[in-house]
Amino acid sequence: LVEQAVHETLAYYAFPAIHWRKIRTNNPLERIMKEIRRRTRVVGAFPDGQSCLNLAAARLRHIAGTAWSTKCYMNMRPLYQPQLSETGAVA
Repeated sequence: LVEQAVHETLAYYAFPAIHWRKIRTNNPLERIMKEIRRRTRVVGAFPDGQSCLNLAAARLRHIAGTAWSTKCYMNMRPLYQPQLSETGAVA
C-alpha cells in the first residue's frame, strides 16, 4: 500500500519549497473545527440537528467576517513564476 501511494503522499514536493510546510499540514482547518467543537460543547444537547448546524454555520460566518479570515496563508506568486529545472532551462 505504501509503495502504491507514495506518489500521492509526496505530491507536495511538486510545489515550491516555501509551500511544503503549509500544504502538508491542515492546522487552519483543525483550529476552526476545534472552535466549533468548543462552542457546541457549551450548549450540550441540541433539540435537533438543524440547530447544531445553525450554530456551526454562525461560527463560520463570524470567522469569515473577522481579520483572521483575510490573512494570507500562502504566497501564490511562486506558482505563477516559471520554475527553473536543475539544468537551468525553463520547465
